[in-house]
Amino acid sequence: MSPTTPPGRYGGDVLAGDWRRPPHGRSVDLRAETGLVVEEAETGWVGAVVRVEKAGGTRVVHLEDRRRQVRAFPLGPGFLVDGRPVRLVPPAPSTPAAGPTSGPAPGRTASGSRAVLGGRARVARGSRIWVEGRHDAELVEKVWGDDLRVEGVVVEALDGVDDLGGALAAFGPAPGRRVGVLVDHLVPGTKESRIVDAVRADPRWRGLVHVVGHPYVDVWAAVRPRALDLPAWPEVPRGQSWKHGVLAALGWPHADQRDVALGWRRILGAVTTIADLEPSLSGRVEELVDFVTEPGT
Repeated sequence: MSPTTPPGRYGGDVLAGDWRRPPHGRSVDLRAETGLVVEEAETGWVGAVVRVEKAGGTRVVHLEDRRRQVRAFPLGPGFLVDGRPVRLVPPAPSTPAAGPTSGPAPGRTASGSRAVLGGRARVARGSRIWVEGRHDAELVEKVWGDDLRVEGVVVEALDGVDDLGGALAAFGPAPGRRVGVLVDHLVPGTKESRIVDAVRADPRWRGLVHVVGHPYVDVWAAVRPRALDLPAWPEVPRGQSWKHGVLAALGWPHADQRDVALGWRRILGAVTTIADLEPSLSGRVEELVDFVTEPGT
């Protein structure tokens, strides 16, 4: 009687196949491109990639969650995308942006100023530039950041300008502590114009506070549409959230605040130099930089 393979649980070769394969599959390399949503496996933190940078001799990836909180994690293995393990690797090298510019000219900063090669950031001045929100601050940093670090000027984001007078009183402008303020939607007849008129008329701030503004409802619109290969910014009906309305009209995700944050990253990424901004914004920022860095301040 010829031998046969006995039935039961020992009837198969337990080492057959890829027995070392993890239950969720092996990690695959994935570029940490801006906007990619991943989960950090150990902590469960879920967020969108906002940037990758070097820190302490290693690369880290910064992830922004739905509450707009950001945490940094070492780039590499230990992440999940749709439940599957991935190893995050650096994003692809940036390519010239579409539109009229492809980055600063050699020896120039994004604002067009002469670059100070090898220069160190100056100790912060007492003077400040205030803008209305985080997106305004990020846009100013993107274009004028190199200049402001050399000059030692700090840009601070306000939560709107409804209490601009109170914020100024708390700060206490003085010689050497000037404040330049950039206001959104500063057009005649608006709430913003009335607030600014009151500040300009206050004798306490004369020569110490300079308030300027741009005409756009939102600072997004100060980015030239051609930088994003758009003929124009979409029209958004009055009473509708401008940001959500724009995202919807462009066919971009617009369900929640995370989508707004990702949309802004896409817009900000298209800005490479001052030429990508409307002069009605860039001229006002230059005016504020001159005001807070005037000799003797």
